[in-house]
Amino acid sequence: MVDTINVIVFPGGFNLPLWTADRQGFFARQALDVRLHLTTSSMEQLAGLIKGQWEIGMTGFDNVVAYQEGQGEAEIDRKPDLFVFMGGDDAFLRLVVQKDIGSYTDLKGRTLTVDAMTTGFAFVLRKMLALNGIKESDVNFERAGGVMQRWEALKAGQHAGTLLLTPFDLLAEKVGLRVLQSALAVFPNYQGIVGAARRAWAKENPETLQRFIRAYLDALAWLFDPANRKGAEQILVEKVPNMTPELAAATCNIFLGKGGFDPEARIDLAGIQQVLALRSEYGHPKKSLTDPGKYLDLGYYDAARGLA
Repeated sequence: MVDTINVIVFPGGFNLPLWTADRQGFFARQALDVRLHLTTSSMEQLAGLIKGQWEIGMTGFDNVVAYQEGQGEAEIDRKPDLFVFMGGDDAFLRLVVQKDIGSYTDLKGRTLTVDAMTTGFAFVLRKMLALNGIKESDVNFERAGGVMQRWEALKAGQHAGTLLLTPFDLLAEKVGLRVLQSALAVFPNYQGIVGAARRAWAKENPETLQRFIRAYLDALAWLFDPANRKGAEQILVEKVPNMTPELAAATCNIFLGKGGFDPEARIDLAGIQQVLALRSEYGHPKKSLTDPGKYLDLGYYDAARGLA
């Protein structure tokens, strides 16, 4: 019997492990029919995940914390029961700006866009500005949706800058935009994309979730095998609009290099503490968040790897 799993993701090359698991038959080997759905914003993604519209979300760890703590922007008609079952990456965040901006000072009086004011890595951007001497009153913030929407708006010159994820930063540089700073330079550890689900669904479908994790880990193992590098690049060329072989090679160097995808999709506890520190500083209503365990259940991950 094949189980169907609906997975909600943002569009972008960072879905490479999911595409690989499908292309190489790792999902099929686990008797899974995994259907990817593209979201336009974290608000849409998290609201649908909480309501059970999708079984799994590949989303920012911060988004899970926000909605569990009642700090998300989307209106929710029930108590969320989301949790994180595996890690992924550091989010590959880069502050990309128009070509006339040469420093943070040049951002004063300009408009920066975010996915949502209280989620979607907005706190990372606010902290990067603060650490570079830019007060929030110095700039204008505007909601512009998910990374694809922000990239298109930036490319069209509709705002001064935004945080983009690889490979959008590489695509931006190709059309003359500028990477002002990498978030990695400010936050050496930051938990970016994670696998999240509802606790109730996972409890009812533990083996299904474990099979999804196994297939995802098999995809990562395939990607990190140097013999498969050209195959990985080809998947990116086929799946990402405007992706060239040259850009695909550069993207794989980031995804599969130091600081890229975690080869075993592990949780970065130091990165989680950084997320919680930022949310404690900027989140509303104000809360002091220090316990990663509130948002994690790695039992499914351990069982999938035969560690439980």
